[in-house]
Amino acid sequence: MSIISIEGMEFFAYHGCFTEEQIIGTKFRIDLFLEVNTVDAEQSDNLSDTVNYQEVFMLVKEEMKIKSKLLEHVGRRIIDKIKLQFPEVEKARIKIRKLNPPLGGKMDFVSLELEY
Repeated sequence: MSIISIEGMEFFAYHGCFTEEQIIGTKFRIDLFLEVNTVDAEQSDNLSDTVNYQEVFMLVKEEMKIKSKLLEHVGRRIIDKIKLQFPEVEKARIKIRKLNPPLGGKMDFVSLELEY
């Protein structure tokens, strides 16, 4: 079993509970860890024998375009789409960071981690 990680994906999106967040938007950073059996790809050197990183990135990018109030909702949508589109993924973990959240003080980010 292998862990495929796609880390530091950055998106500008409009997620948040405050009206301003859904109008102004902010940056989000996503790390994704996928547990996959890569034995066939290790031998074949063929992309069709593993998870295509670009397809995963594009899936995340499309889900980030859909406004949500909660990071929990965004994370669940992404995990569910990965399960559906990439059945070879046995486990997945996502970390979503909302950079510079409007919480009334200085902080780098808030984050959520989900896994299945």
